[in-house]
Amino acid sequence: MHRVGSAGNNGNSNRPRKEKRLTYVLNDIDDTKHCAGINCLDVLKLSVSDACNYLFTGSRDGTLKRWALGEDAATCSATFESHVDWVNDTVIAGDNTLVSCSSDTTLKTWNCLSDGTCTRTLRQHSDYVTCLAAAEKNTNVVASGGLGGEVFVWDIEAAVTPLSKSSDVTEDDCSNGINGSANSLPISGLRTISSSNCITAHTTQCHGYVPIAAKGHKESVYALAMNDNGTLLVSGGTEKVVRVWDPRTGSKTMKLRGHTDNIRALLLDSTGRYCLSGSSDSMIRLWDLGQQRCVHSYAVHTDSVWALASTPTFSHVYSGGRDLSLYLTDLTTRESLLLCTKEHPILQVALHDDSIWVATTDSSVHRWSAEGRNPQKLFQRGGSFLAGNLSFSRARVSLEGSTPAPVYKEPIFTIPGTPAIVQHEILNNRRHVLTKDTAGSVKLWEVTRGVVIEDYGQVSFDEKKEQLLEMVSIPAWFTVDTRLGSLSVHLDTPQCFSAEMYSADLNITGKPEDDKVNLARETLKGLLAHWMTKRRQRSVSQASANGDVLSGKDITARSLAHSRIEVDGNAENDSMVYLPFEFSTVSTPSIITEGSQGGPWRKKITDLDGTEDEKDFPWWVLDCVLNNRLPPRENTKCSFHLHPCEGSAVQILTQGKLSAPRILRIHKVVNYVIEKLVLDKPIDSVNTDGTFAPGLGGQLQHSAVGDGSFRSGLKSWQKLRPSVEILCNNQLLSPDTSLATVRAYIWKKPEDLVLNYRVIQGR
Repeated sequence: MHRVGSAGNNGNSNRPRKEKRLTYVLNDIDDTKHCAGINCLDVLKLSVSDACNYLFTGSRDGTLKRWALGEDAATCSATFESHVDWVNDTVIAGDNTLVSCSSDTTLKTWNCLSDGTCTRTLRQHSDYVTCLAAAEKNTNVVASGGLGGEVFVWDIEAAVTPLSKSSDVTEDDCSNGINGSANSLPISGLRTISSSNCITAHTTQCHGYVPIAAKGHKESVYALAMNDNGTLLVSGGTEKVVRVWDPRTGSKTMKLRGHTDNIRALLLDSTGRYCLSGSSDSMIRLWDLGQQRCVHSYAVHTDSVWALASTPTFSHVYSGGRDLSLYLTDLTTRESLLLCTKEHPILQVALHDDSIWVATTDSSVHRWSAEGRNPQKLFQRGGSFLAGNLSFSRARVSLEGSTPAPVYKEPIFTIPGTPAIVQHEILNNRRHVLTKDTAGSVKLWEVTRGVVIEDYGQVSFDEKKEQLLEMVSIPAWFTVDTRLGSLSVHLDTPQCFSAEMYSADLNITGKPEDDKVNLARETLKGLLAHWMTKRRQRSVSQASANGDVLSGKDITARSLAHSRIEVDGNAENDSMVYLPFEFSTVSTPSIITEGSQGGPWRKKITDLDGTEDEKDFPWWVLDCVLNNRLPPRENTKCSFHLHPCEGSAVQILTQGKLSAPRILRIHKVVNYVIEKLVLDKPIDSVNTDGTFAPGLGGQLQHSAVGDGSFRSGLKSWQKLRPSVEILCNNQLLSPDTSLATVRAYIWKKPEDLVLNYRVIQGR
């Protein structure tokens, strides 16, 4: 489990952000597939004889999926989306409650047979939650452990159900307006803690429920197991010991030593007498809890053991891990058999009748034959070896080249996933991102629309990056990571509002070509277009029901009262979503963000229902999309000097500094020079404050080059206009180059930019 910042509002430092972040996750076209490694599996076998069985998978892409199982096929029937980071484990509690845990520090509950709506979010951990354990017969008891060294025992029914109708907190208050999202907690439960990953909302549960804490671990917990009745709990982690607890009270009963490295997997038999443990020391150990000692150790693997599953009678164990191998071991005779080898480390296994599901760091899930009801059949085929009892014995055999041949070459069938993105590069135009996935495929994404615009196939990533290099300078207005196997685009205020382009450069029709377009503002409008539509529909229906006249703006007083906000003049009352910012309805992106209450949440943009408000969204996002207001930004102007070329007889136009938008094109500077040369305007056309009149581009500091000049029509003098060239550092500039690009790629100095002009005679 790597210590990496979550895709939510937390980075790699402990310093909290001043404002909440908005992230959107770009999904591939086929949303029925996982796009990152599968951390966990569980099988639901319904009691009705003709009912369909289901497989649940939890992935590093932050989602869980339910698969309806056929004889030799599996169909994705639901996606459970609410976690904002890796899903690390999942268990089924009772008949139809799915419980999941995540690196976002939460547990979530779901109805197994629902459409994927989260029923409750449980927050008690201060760090990544790595593992869960459930009691087979005591259907309400679930234990959770995490990197903070905390182990909690939950009564799921009590945690999810209100204690009484007289409670001050209603069900609606707990959901924070996000139906089925991560926001399940009342404001009254909020208290601040210091957390290693900056999630500062740490709460007791809705209606006052607090889980039982099993205190004793000083380091991270990676594995848990519980007996069927829920009367015994075992835990293991980086302390290298197996701790045994009474989950009903949280009290310690014993500590078992023997492993020499992190304990990664644990199993208890149904009675709670025997315990199996798998460790990063490559050993599997069988413990007799009655005797409080290790009775067998099995040297089967050549590397870390990460996954264990036993037969119902606890006579045989299936094990997998970092050595890419799945073994079957007879716990009595110590015979072992290599069932299959994979291309990726095995993270979890789950027995299903006579087969076994295998999850790896790849996004696909495989079903292999396992003879789970009668594993002795497999040993009759031969090829088994006797497991040693020292870890180096198995490694030595491997080095000597006598690795056994696997029983199976191919799985029964595979649930394919989408290759995870493992490499990315934001291109200079700040709208395109080049990616490479685990299959070696290189693609070009447009982040303002959330779509792949070019699939280059299996080509060199670095060569393609060089080919796509443009000499343009646009401020970095977003950041990207691929932690979830897909592109997560992060927007942080006020940096995200620093990038502007002219509408002509974006090929936007219906807007004057010199209108400046703020890329983040238009992107937010595109992302929240569905939400805006739903919001308007709700407002209209509520107003008509109440007989009210709508006032239009109903954002909270906090947002409206901010004094440090500027209205985007070009965008006033402009709610249209332009083509370069229309997000796909086929591969819909998901939003990860948080508002003033309830913590981070994740939802598809088409699942937003219009009820979400400042409790769910950052205030600056709402102020942007509802009120066209942007926070103060860094200076978007570029100061420069304009002089004739050396030896030129042309008059000197101005004294002092000029100022213009960074995105101003050089052809505008050419027009400015021509106007001053041909018209020979007297200096009294300059206002007393040293700026040009608004007709030439607005009130800018010092003398200003306008970006609104020469918009329409040819004046008579323009038909005889001379030809002017602009140079920088003796390099001729293209008319389409912006001032920012000239400064970044040609001037390359911290001082104010210096441009030179010359008149080309005889043209």
